[in-house]
Amino acid sequence: MRYSKMFIPTLKEAPSDAEAISHKLMVRAGFVRQLAAGLYIYLPLGIRVMEKVNRVIREEMNAIGGQEVTMPVLNPAEVWQQTGRWDVIGDEMFRLKDRSGRDMCLAMTHEETMTWLAAHDIRSYRELPQIWYQLQTKLRDEARPKSGVLRTREFTMKDSYSFDKDEEGLDKSYQLHLEAYKRIYSRCGIRFSVVQSDTGMMGGSMAHEFMAPSAAGEDDVAICDGCGYAANTELALSVPKPSAASNDPFDEIATPERRTIEEVTRFLKVTPDQLLKSILVVTDNGPVLALVRGDQTLHEKKLAKLIGPHRPAQKDEIRSALGVPAGFIGPMGHKLRKIADPVLKTGTYIAGANKEGFHVKGVTAAQHLSDAEFGDIHTAAAEDACVHCGKPLRIDRVIEIGNIFKLGTKYSVPLKANYLDEQGNEKPIIMGSYGIGPARIAAAAVEQGNDKDGIIWPLSIAPFHLLIVPVNVNDRPTMEAAEALYAALEEKGFEVLMDDRDERAGVKFKDADLVGIPWRIVIGEKNLKEGQVEVKERKTGKVDKVKVAEAAEFAAKKMIEKD
Repeated sequence: MRYSKMFIPTLKEAPSDAEAISHKLMVRAGFVRQLAAGLYIYLPLGIRVMEKVNRVIREEMNAIGGQEVTMPVLNPAEVWQQTGRWDVIGDEMFRLKDRSGRDMCLAMTHEETMTWLAAHDIRSYRELPQIWYQLQTKLRDEARPKSGVLRTREFTMKDSYSFDKDEEGLDKSYQLHLEAYKRIYSRCGIRFSVVQSDTGMMGGSMAHEFMAPSAAGEDDVAICDGCGYAANTELALSVPKPSAASNDPFDEIATPERRTIEEVTRFLKVTPDQLLKSILVVTDNGPVLALVRGDQTLHEKKLAKLIGPHRPAQKDEIRSALGVPAGFIGPMGHKLRKIADPVLKTGTYIAGANKEGFHVKGVTAAQHLSDAEFGDIHTAAAEDACVHCGKPLRIDRVIEIGNIFKLGTKYSVPLKANYLDEQGNEKPIIMGSYGIGPARIAAAAVEQGNDKDGIIWPLSIAPFHLLIVPVNVNDRPTMEAAEALYAALEEKGFEVLMDDRDERAGVKFKDADLVGIPWRIVIGEKNLKEGQVEVKERKTGKVDKVKVAEAAEFAAKKMIEKD
């Protein structure tokens, strides 16, 4: 491909609103353009990357017996109403009416339609198992679309669905997908972790997420390097460090105008782990008091699993329910439901005195939390101990690049996707759901592969394998050498881009670094007179001077070695 014939609109500056490095570089390097918030146009280089990611996905899905189908983006409301998700999903679903007034939606995922198909066409256990997948457009009305292609309102997803006759079959399908996903990310050159996760709106009995480490991520995962335990912090279990020892007797302490953990610890000259934090939340069944140690963060999702949907209480609600202003709440004496983190079972703490301007010391579980329920409601933190091996955890910021769910019969029962077993009994199909975001893989590759000059693509998903840069396109020997190398490398099966623009060398080199093609052959007049060209690896910056006649073979060998 000739650079002069391609549309590669590089920019010197990143968009002013771009924060993620992948957003900045994919726009600057001419891979994408933003049409509106969360809506992106993929330009020729971006399309080439996406096609390569999708090719890897298709190959690995086909290898585990997946069969490609395509579901419509526009869905009738009925199938979503049958599963109950029409009412459960909020504003993130695009809804509309057709000209007949029929409720419709733009699919954000396709569990319902895939299950509808199974319900209409699978009859017998002999037709199971099945794995169906698609690479299809999804739409989600994100409240805060940001970070370039990482969080958009329209995107392509590979979603696949397994259909089995029993749980044993689901286990096999789940494992097939888990291993296929590992191969996909490895082939795409992505560093990743597999972590336990919450099933969320998808439902089901088990879920795992595939996470790529990145500062642009919106999730945190807890990882133990000792035993390999890994989980999203919304599920991660951990053992917090013991609190500082204290045997203070129960006594009241004046803490005028000191309400926050920071203010109280500074005033009393103690550490946050010596405090007990009381947080009032409001549920449909009334107020609940959540109790965690002062150095812990309450995890909303963990608490929701115990008490259901809730929200933080307002200041007037706190005073109405507890008779005390915010900042001075203690766990003692309140006749309402209390949920305490297990770490509070041991130790002696300072807590609010249920009296404005005062705290109390000497609070213990035995004397003051006897009416509390205990449940893990803290967010796992770095240096907490692993519950499995006791080694310290680390917390990584990550991008979610895929997820897998054991759905069970969550969708097959309401949509009547049944089969007849060997005895002729009708049973619901057991399902799994498995998603990958190709654009997220591309963005993760940029997040993990870049430097001050631009992108460094993995060879497997780079828009081209190699870039030939003839420094002076008006010099005949230079162009003859460039054309010969171009033909030789293409004949070997490599994808080659030649920068045949009549531009200054500095412009070409800057664009080459920005676009990030893994290998580069520079043909300059001075080296050419000595019968040599330069072969440069983008990732390491290493330059080899090679004889012109050997350059194609040398570059091919290097690319194969590094692939």
